[in-house]
Parts: sequence; structure tokens; C-alpha cells
Amino acid sequence: MAENVTAGRDQLGAFAPKFAEINDDVLFGQVWSREEELSPRDRSLVTVTSLMFQGITDSSFGFHLQAAKANGISKEEIAEVITHAAFYMGWPKAWAAFNMAKEVWKDDDGMLAHAASMPFPIGQSNDAYAQFFIGKSYLAPISLNGQRMYNVTFEPGCRNNWHIHNAKSGGGQMLICVAGKGYYQERGKKAILMRPGEAVEIPAGVEHWHGAAPDSWFSHVAIEVPGEETSNKWLEPVDDEQYRKACE
Repeated sequence: MAENVTAGRDQLGAFAPKFAEINDDVLFGQVWSREEELSPRDRSLVTVTSLMFQGITDSSFGFHLQAAKANGISKEEIAEVITHAAFYMGWPKAWAAFNMAKEVWKDDDGMLAHAASMPFPIGQSNDAYAQFFIGKSYLAPISLNGQRMYNVTFEPGCRNNWHIHNAKSGGGQMLICVAGKGYYQERGKKAILMRPGEAVEIPAGVEHWHGAAPDSWFSHVAIEVPGEETSNKWLEPVDDEQYRKACE
């Protein structure tokens, strides 16, 4: 959470530059990054509870609820935190907190149902490649010895950028849908709807993207095809208009 926070500068940089600097560089850049004293998860619990006690349930509270979820706090845990705190901070404040928390954790039931429908785990948040995705994705390695295979899960509406698998020889990728519903599209061609058991082979050098349908979680196993001097080249995002047309 402490990385690349610019909210202060974005909103108050011109009006209150010193406050913006302290907000971004000290509060988030230094205090939140002190993981040896408290983990980000623990700091989220402290922050969310402090804001609830003050009755602050504006956009800043929503931001910290999102951060709490990203830092590993489950729907069940946040519900228990608010329930416990209600006896000390007041019932109306608890109602307001629950209304916002429901929105932040509303997709969890869908994710759990999706996870139960497939043989592979959803894995961890795909943070290392988040800059190349619109929406949230998850990554679970299946095999890293020899043939590299990953289970990649997309929340509804999530898709990766246009990209190319380059190779001097061989290379490319195979995708096998294992749960949900999603799309694969090559540049200049009609998108292909993928359902469980369906696969696509992606030759090296082909521009393409893949991701979930707007109304469904989507998981596919990604198998890297061995090749010589292989690499990936990430291109521009699949914008909303391109995505809408692909899903028609």
C-alpha cells in the first residue's frame, strides 16, 4: 500500500503542497511501510476501526476498506470487526460501515463459488503483472519444472493488455479454460468465446488478449510452449469499446 501513493498530490498538491507531501511521503511512504512493527494487514485493521469510531464513512473509508481487503482481511473478518466494534462505537456507525463493506467484499461469494468449480487453486493476487491488466487477476503456479504452467483467474470484466509472445524459434502459448467463461482475441479477428475444456493455441508473434466475460469469472491454464530466445511484449490496454464489441 505504501508504494506510489499520490493521492495527496493529486487532490491537494496545488492548494496545500506540504500537507500533500506529508500525506504521500510520510504517512503512506514511511509509516505504512514499517512492516517490522506492524504488518499492512494489522495497520488496515487499526485504520478501519479508528475511522469507524469517528463515524467517517466517506471515500477515505472506502479506500481503506479496499486496502484492508487487498491486505488479506476476509469478508468474515471485517464483519466480525464491525460487529465487535458496534458495541463500543454505536449501532448507527456500524450500519454505515456495513453498507460500505458489503460493496467492497460483494464479489467474494462469486469467487468462492468459482474456486469450488475447478480443480486448481485461484492462487495469489497477480500483483507483479497488475499494470498489464484491467481489473483483478490471480495467479497459481501448477508446474515450474520443465514445462511452465499457471492457472490464471480473472474477475468478471478483467482482461489483459494486447501482447505478443516472441521467440527466435518455437515459443508461443496454449490456453485451456478450466472454469467460468472468457474470451480470446487475435488482432484483426473475431473474439473466441472460451468455456471449460476449450483450448486455443497461440503461435509466437501473434498480437492477442484474453480475459473474463463481463458477467463471469474465468480461469485458464496457461502453458508456455518451449522455444529459443522467448520473451513477452506488452502493448496497449483493451479499452472499454474494444472489449464491448468483442463480447457482443
